[in-house]
Amino acid sequence: MTVRVIRPGLLTSVQDAGRYGFQKHGVIVSGVMDPLAHRIANMLVGNEETQATLEMTLKGATLEFQKDALISICGGDLSPSVEGTPVPLWKPIFLKKGSVLDFGPCRTGIRAYLAIAGGWDVPLVMNSRSTYLRAGIGGFQGRALKAGDELSFGARTQLGEEMMKRLSSQSAQASFIVPEWGVAQEMVPNYTSAPVIRAIRGNQYDWFTKESQIAFFSEPYKVTPQSDRMGYRLDGPMLELTEQMELISEAVAFGSIQVPAEGKPIVLLADRQTTGGYPKIAQIATVDLPLIAQTKPGDTIRYTEISREDAEWLLLVRENQIRQLKTGILVKNA
Repeated sequence: MTVRVIRPGLLTSVQDAGRYGFQKHGVIVSGVMDPLAHRIANMLVGNEETQATLEMTLKGATLEFQKDALISICGGDLSPSVEGTPVPLWKPIFLKKGSVLDFGPCRTGIRAYLAIAGGWDVPLVMNSRSTYLRAGIGGFQGRALKAGDELSFGARTQLGEEMMKRLSSQSAQASFIVPEWGVAQEMVPNYTSAPVIRAIRGNQYDWFTKESQIAFFSEPYKVTPQSDRMGYRLDGPMLELTEQMELISEAVAFGSIQVPAEGKPIVLLADRQTTGGYPKIAQIATVDLPLIAQTKPGDTIRYTEISREDAEWLLLVRENQIRQLKTGILVKNA
């Protein structure tokens, strides 16, 4: 074993891109809440984007590294430090053997993603390393991490080895070392407690009254304490149907916004069920899923309508930025 958990934080679990291909059997996708932070964290240490990361929520873990390691931390700023020295986000980081990585108070966002070169080595369950807490499957023994747990990581890629070699040669007396380069600021999401989320009309948008349609895309909604990885319950203007109608359960997606009988919307997230029987007023644009995933109870959300075509275009633009980042990482380590 190579990494020991001293303190687990509030909720720290092993997650990857998710458990796809089994929804028809009733198995949920699960996976990371902030896919962008997860992907970039892996890229920064030379991993494939699908490798597992540690997802830490609100209060991060304290970890002792029993071997030299190459890591990166992306997503919410949970005040990471080594020996009291702040550790930057959105950069590769070389840690010396014996280093203790500690996370403090939450500054922005609520979820941080810790990638390690080689990926966190836990068993594959239905082609995924993601933890599904309710079912107790995947991840590290099917549960959140606890004090005393010991984790290992896999073999580094050639790129990861090259990055490790370059950084370790500069380390001198420091417990950790980071390069001058990192992710460009324009690629780092603006995690805020009052995000404006872009969304397209849902399948049942026309079922709602005109007043409800206007309210949804103009009035603020607050994230309630009844929120978790499965979904966020929102408090705000009540949304009403033009008439009571029966909906046959249909597939739901990450970011689907369904409205139960009481009229308060629910945003479906990583641990969502495979199907839903409530009408869906909207679907969050994929590019803005990181923003909703990094909000916490008490935060205020506003929705703004965009077309399906605009949502697709925004996603293409972001994917192009990610390709450019990949190329840049390769060039920096050529």
